[in-house]
Amino acid sequence: MTPDRRRALVGAFATFALFTLLAGQFWRNLLGWWGFGVVAVLVLVGAVWLVLETRPRWIWRRVPKSTIAFLGLATLSIAWSAYPAASVLGVATTLVTAFVGIALVLCLDWNRFVGALAAAIKWVLGLSIAFELWVALFVREPVLPNFPDFDPAAYADGERVPMAFYWSRALLFEGGPVEGIVASRNLLGMVALLGAVVFGALLASGGIRRGRGIAWLVVAGLMLVLTRSATVTLVGVLVLVALGFAIWARRRGPERRRLVYATAGFALVASVALLIAFWGTLLAAFGKSEDVTGRFDIWNAVIGLAGERPWFGWGWMSYWQPWAEPFGTLAERNGVFYLQAHNAWLDVWVQLGIVGVLAFASVVIGALWRSWFLAVDQPRDATGAPRPYTAAAFIPLLLLVALIGQSLAESRILVEGGFALLLAIAWATKRRQWEHEPLPAPHARPRLADERPGATRSPGSPRSTRSPFSPRSSRAR
Repeated sequence: MTPDRRRALVGAFATFALFTLLAGQFWRNLLGWWGFGVVAVLVLVGAVWLVLETRPRWIWRRVPKSTIAFLGLATLSIAWSAYPAASVLGVATTLVTAFVGIALVLCLDWNRFVGALAAAIKWVLGLSIAFELWVALFVREPVLPNFPDFDPAAYADGERVPMAFYWSRALLFEGGPVEGIVASRNLLGMVALLGAVVFGALLASGGIRRGRGIAWLVVAGLMLVLTRSATVTLVGVLVLVALGFAIWARRRGPERRRLVYATAGFALVASVALLIAFWGTLLAAFGKSEDVTGRFDIWNAVIGLAGERPWFGWGWMSYWQPWAEPFGTLAERNGVFYLQAHNAWLDVWVQLGIVGVLAFASVVIGALWRSWFLAVDQPRDATGAPRPYTAAAFIPLLLLVALIGQSLAESRILVEGGFALLLAIAWATKRRQWEHEPLPAPHARPRLADERPGATRSPGSPRSTRSPFSPRSSRAR
C-alpha cells in the first residue's frame, strides 16, 4: 500500500471511529444493540490495526498518569462491586473507549486528529439535517427507532408513548426542538457546539477554506438554534467566556496575568450569585420547570445512594445498566427510566466514591491546566524562537471547557465521544508538554510512522515547527 493510500485509509478510519463515538445512538436506533455491537467491534479492530500499523512512540514521561489511575481504579472496583457482572461489562466498554480515543491521538498528529473530528462532526450534522427533513417532508409524524428500548406491547392499549422514546418528533418546520440522528436535542446541540469551536478555530487559523468554513459554521449555528437546548446554550456561554479570558491572557503576557486570574475568580463568584438570585427567571426563559426537568429528583436519589458507600462507591458501570439494581429504577420521570445521574461528578461518586471523584478530577484538572497554557503561551519553534499565535491552539481548551460544562447536567463525559475526547485531549496536551526535550537515541525507541521508510511527514506532525499547537517554553508543567 502506498503512503498516500495508507494516509487516506487512516483518515477515513479516524473519521468513522469519531463519528461512531459521537453518534452511537444513531447505530443503536438504526441497527439495534447487536448491530451497534458489530460496528463497535469494527472500530476496536480498526484501532488495533492503527496502532500496529503506525507503531506510535511510547514514552512514560509523556503519559498522563491520572488517566491510568482512574482507569485502574474503575477496573479494581470490580472486586467490591455490588453487581460484578455489570461492572465487568462497564469496565470493558470504558477501556475500549479509552483505547480508541488514545490510539487515535497517538497515531495521528494533533492537526490530523482535529481534521478527522471536524469531518465526523460534519457527518453528524449533515445526516441530522437530512434525517429531520425526511421526517418533516415525508413522514410528517414522530418516528420511533427501528429497535426501540421499550416494550411496544406496554402501550398497546392506547397509552401514549413518552416523547423521550422517539427518534424524531417531526418538529423541524415548527422551529424545533430537533433531535437529529442522535435522538436527543442535548446531544445534537453539543455536537453542534463542538463543531462551532472546531470550525471557527480552523477558519480563523486558515486550516479550512473560507467559504467551506463559513458554511459549516452556519450549519452548526442553525443546529444550536433548532435544538433549543438550555444546557448547551449555557455551556456555549461558558465557552465564549473561556475564549475571552484566553485572548486576554495572550495579550497580557505571562508576567502580567494576575489581573486576568483575579477577574476570572470574581466573575465565577458573581456568576454563581446571579444564578442563585435569578434561578426562576432563567428557567422560565428556557421553558424549564423549577426542578430542571426532573434533575433535582434524580440528583437527590443519587446522592442518597452514594451516601451508603461514600468512599469507594458501588462499583464502576459507566452508563447504568437497567438490570443492575438499584440503578434500573433509580431515575424515573414521566414513565421513563433514565440511565445516568445527569451529572458526571455525581455519577463518579456513586460508582467509585470520593476516591473516584478525586481521581477523575485529577484527569480533568490536569488536562485543563495544560490546555490553558498551550492556548495562551507564546508558541516557539525548535530553537526556542517565538512564533505567531494561532486560533487553532484554542481548540483543546474550548473543547474541554464544553465537556466540563456539559458534565454538570449530563454524564456524557464518562461515555463514548465525551470520554474519548477527554482522554485524547489529556494525552495530546501531555505529549506536547514534553516535546521540547531531546528524544532518546534512535536505536532506543520505535520509529514514528512518519520516520518509516517510504513515509512522508505530514504538515503539523509532532516534530514539525508548523504546528499551531506547541509548547511555550522548555519548562514542563
